[in-house]
Amino acid sequence: MNRYLSRNLRQKIKLTALIILFAGPVITAWAMVEWRLGIPDERVAHGQLMPELPALPEWPLKKTSSALDDGDQDDWILAYDCRDECADVADHLWRLHRALGREAPRVSRLRLGGQAQPLPGEQVAQWRTQPAWSDGKSVWLIDFEGRVVVRYDQQDDPREILKDIRRLLRMNPEIERFSASQGVSVRNVI
Repeated sequence: MNRYLSRNLRQKIKLTALIILFAGPVITAWAMVEWRLGIPDERVAHGQLMPELPALPEWPLKKTSSALDDGDQDDWILAYDCRDECADVADHLWRLHRALGREAPRVSRLRLGGQAQPLPGEQVAQWRTQPAWSDGKSVWLIDFEGRVVVRYDQQDDPREILKDIRRLLRMNPEIERFSASQGVSVRNVI
């Protein structure tokens, strides 16, 4: 068939095919956005998004842990409220932290309240005054700037929390974002 087409016609067909090849995805993306086709409506996080909570440095906390490592600058903080005995929650979150494997140093755990000894790698702080938004049954995932990203209930499945944390760490690779004075860590807050 190519022998029967003139050189000009073959070049026009190639050009048209290239235009369709490169313009097709752009047109498809525009149609998806314009008519909301193929775009998921649900969110991916298992927890509750909490943009209205104050940043971690604004929380009414007082320091009670003496084992703060000065050389550690953590990006993400997994804080949990511990009004009553919460050994099970502390154990679940400790195991969750261990399950992160090589990404575990990027996350620290902060227990708010409770009288038990801290588990390995856990920081402890007490509330100066209990804020109205703290119900005593919450687990918060806090980003590197101190903002609460997601709130979980203490009875939520730790595997779902782990899945969310892994997704966040994958989407936010470890880079030199800030100098030590700019980043938020448990040590800087309490």
